[in-house]
Amino acid sequence: MIKFLDLQKINAQYAAELKQVAADVIDSGWYLLGERVKEFEKNLEVFQEGGHSVAVANGLDALRLIFKAYIELGVMEAGDEVIVPANTYIASVLAVTDNNLVPILVEPNLTTFNLDINLIESKITSKTKAIIVVHLYGCVCWNEELEILAKKYNLKLIEDNAQAIGARWKGVRTGNLGDAAGFSFYPGKNLGALGDSGAVTAKDPELAKAIRTLANYGSAEKYVNQYQGLNSRMDEMQAAFLNVKLRYVDTETKRRQKIADYYLKNIKNSKIILPQAGNADEHVWHLFVIRTADRNKLQYYLKENGIQTLIHYPIPPHQQSCYSSLSSISLPITELIHTDVLSLPISPVMSTEEVEKMVEVLNNYAAV
Repeated sequence: MIKFLDLQKINAQYAAELKQVAADVIDSGWYLLGERVKEFEKNLEVFQEGGHSVAVANGLDALRLIFKAYIELGVMEAGDEVIVPANTYIASVLAVTDNNLVPILVEPNLTTFNLDINLIESKITSKTKAIIVVHLYGCVCWNEELEILAKKYNLKLIEDNAQAIGARWKGVRTGNLGDAAGFSFYPGKNLGALGDSGAVTAKDPELAKAIRTLANYGSAEKYVNQYQGLNSRMDEMQAAFLNVKLRYVDTETKRRQKIADYYLKNIKNSKIILPQAGNADEHVWHLFVIRTADRNKLQYYLKENGIQTLIHYPIPPHQQSCYSSLSSISLPITELIHTDVLSLPISPVMSTEEVEKMVEVLNNYAAV
């Protein structure tokens, strides 16, 4: 069986280090707001090559807190609009609506799956205050036109960097391209904790300070509450684990890129539409997502051949029952993507034999 993602095998590589830091945390007697979290924030800033880092409880909170901070700082207010990719995980939209902001969904580019930057300007109104850019599946979504638009209309650029840690655009890390970024360290991410956790990076130190305060019940000083905040703090154990695993992200990314390159060069099946690679540094291959008109048949065929696959994502946000108010919006490209996509196994612990078998099985597939 070729697993979609073998987390046990991934973490087994670092088991001795992880067990040692876990023991250190237990022995320390200090489990929240301690030195390991501070160390991780500094390490993330070094990895990102700039910016201010705030460790939080999860990736959704990272995005929620960015908007909440902008509201507290008077940059945004309830009812303002935020451009959001229609083709994304629902967290990108939840972060907007949770702050009583209005998501304006924009279609993706069919070849990259990412927000179609050419469609943004027609959706901008006097109430638009920000654009969320999702580097979906690990592929950078950025260009000069996006920066020009943001400057022209005085918009904040918020990166959803949950799936793309380590990627670069013209040498700059994603998460350090826009005004602020949300990271997820959910266990299955390219940098995965052994539980939930996340982080925010921001260029503006005042924004970072507000986010840190909001994440701690709105308190920068114990029992003194400046804002109506949240409880969204990374614990010392997860920070300790992430301090270990952050050292290996770039090495694991290179392995992912090597596997993706082999897939792209060797999968030769007219029934399968391969993802667009772009510049090598611009994709860290959190997911390798193909398209096919016969998704259910192909998924069953792969299962019968001992290969696990997943669908990211079967239902787009605007068709979820919690967003019934958006269901009348016409988003045909998004809907086509969610009907056709299938995610293939890709991870730094896949063996050469497994990668070669993947290609062989896919090339032998002939839907009926």
